[in-house]
Amino acid sequence: MAVIKKSPDEIEAMKRAGQLSAAVLREVGNRCVPGVTTLELDQFAENYIRSHGGTPTFKGYGGYPASICASVNEEIVHGIPSPNRVLKSGDIISIDTGATVGGWAGDNAWTYAVGKVRPEVKRLLDVTEECLWAGVSAARPGNRLGDIGHAVQTVAKRAGFGVVREYTGHGIGRNMHEDPNVPNFGFKHTGMKLEAGMVLAIEPMITMGTHKTRLLNDGWLVVTQDGKPAAHFEKTVAITEDGPVLVSVEPTRKRPI
Repeated sequence: MAVIKKSPDEIEAMKRAGQLSAAVLREVGNRCVPGVTTLELDQFAENYIRSHGGTPTFKGYGGYPASICASVNEEIVHGIPSPNRVLKSGDIISIDTGATVGGWAGDNAWTYAVGKVRPEVKRLLDVTEECLWAGVSAARPGNRLGDIGHAVQTVAKRAGFGVVREYTGHGIGRNMHEDPNVPNFGFKHTGMKLEAGMVLAIEPMITMGTHKTRLLNDGWLVVTQDGKPAAHFEKTVAITEDGPVLVSVEPTRKRPI
């Protein structure tokens, strides 16, 4: 496993990409209202990224056809935007955005409620966000990869939710996906030692039921095997001597590190 550490100056350069990815994520989130199609959200995101000096990282990546991933309800990740997917009140939607600026990639995701959702679904969103911040807080020099996964898993399991295992977070830099993989489960004090200069995309994927998943025939969309809702939150985080630093602005102001 070849981890590419970044210098402080490179981390600063990465913030431009991270901030654009997070900014477009917020703007798309504001547009997740009943009656909008996921294709309309994608078109807005692409225009926003390009008009602000970036390029959509996802578009063409491994053949992916869109600028965002839009995954609704039981869809976990990698949902391809469609003119036929119309959001309705009570839905939840994971929006995953990637923006490349100056050769660096930024990657963020958030799950939004569309209109009014059931209390148990709102709890899923709240717990998954808590999982994210728990994982981010564990991204410190001297800890290990297992500490991040264990922090995420502990919060999810305490709430009675499932933790997706087949899909993970990842390193990020000039490439969107770099080593190491960052699982959302694990044991304390196990795995690769975390060091200053690592930059990680930490992204809990939490389900209301089983952790088991199914890949659909388009080769992209991943859904829960039992059809129950899933949530997905992601932030790009630099590990520094002073602890974790977000390489992006916040979609919400709810939980500072």
